[in-house]
Amino acid sequence: MLVIAAPGQGAQAPGFLTPWLDLPGVADRLTAWSDLAGCDLIACGTTASAEEITDTAIAQPLLVAAAEATGMTAVLGGDQDEVLAALGAHGLTPANVNGAGQIVAAGTMTQLAALAAGPPAGARLRPLTVAGAFHTAHMAPAVAALREAAAGVTVRDPAIVLLSNADGAAVKSGRDWLERIVTQVSAPVRWDQCMQTMASLGASALIELPPGGTLTGLARRAVPQLARAALKTPDDLDAARSLLAEYGAPEHHENSHTPEWRLVVAAHAGTFRADGAAPDTAPGAHVRPGAPLGHIEVRSDQKPVTADFAAVVLEWLVEDGDPVAEGQPLVRLQPEAA
Repeated sequence: MLVIAAPGQGAQAPGFLTPWLDLPGVADRLTAWSDLAGCDLIACGTTASAEEITDTAIAQPLLVAAAEATGMTAVLGGDQDEVLAALGAHGLTPANVNGAGQIVAAGTMTQLAALAAGPPAGARLRPLTVAGAFHTAHMAPAVAALREAAAGVTVRDPAIVLLSNADGAAVKSGRDWLERIVTQVSAPVRWDQCMQTMASLGASALIELPPGGTLTGLARRAVPQLARAALKTPDDLDAARSLLAEYGAPEHHENSHTPEWRLVVAAHAGTFRADGAAPDTAPGAHVRPGAPLGHIEVRSDQKPVTADFAAVVLEWLVEDGDPVAEGQPLVRLQPEAA
């Protein structure tokens, strides 16, 4: 089993997107996402200061784009029971229990200052670059608003194993997953329990999406048997591809089901182009066997993309001009009965 994980707020750093802009199509994709997010993601990920990208309105879409990822302080080391007792004494919440000797304390800046003045024995404190006391009772007013917004979301049950940060559980229901997203705004993150579940499910490898490093670092100590790849720059892509090739084959687990849909993947590395496709390949369109879905530009050659079965287009996973790797999923199709 291969695990894909993405870091959260606090993992961003000034300029971390700069090397990724050298890849074909990345700047165009980020520009499109900037329009949707209402902020200049390229500037935020290249020239913006650490203070500017601490704002949640910037940090959250920036991390999501990269992964496609009051106050908080990381408490490193010390006895866990003593650390939790110290947090409770200062009215702080253990917002993230990450395992490997790391707990993230969250609360007001006054409470965090009191903790810094008298830290638990053997522990080191490191303030995090976030804009609020997330995953604590301080966020409770946001839960009702998020639940109201989520009421209009259409969900489906997951086709792969999804681990919930609430308690490490493998979630089978799409409705349960959505409810967990809503309630966890004010509930702690249990990455330690997620790692325990990975081990119990027989996970073999972990790939952490950009800006990688935090979660793979924790896994190195807590589940050392996992092969790991942290995507910090494009130089790390080869290591991730190697893990995908070795551990990325689909496996059936009791917490997942075999999807009815099928993927068309790139047979070659290159640039995906939509020109030359059948007249209608938008989601919902019916395509006949062998119908052209586009092509992959490989140097001066063009490799056609087709499906060998009649199907309905469910979702495009790439856009015109995107760079693609060999074996990368391009489009999700629902086969039609013969």
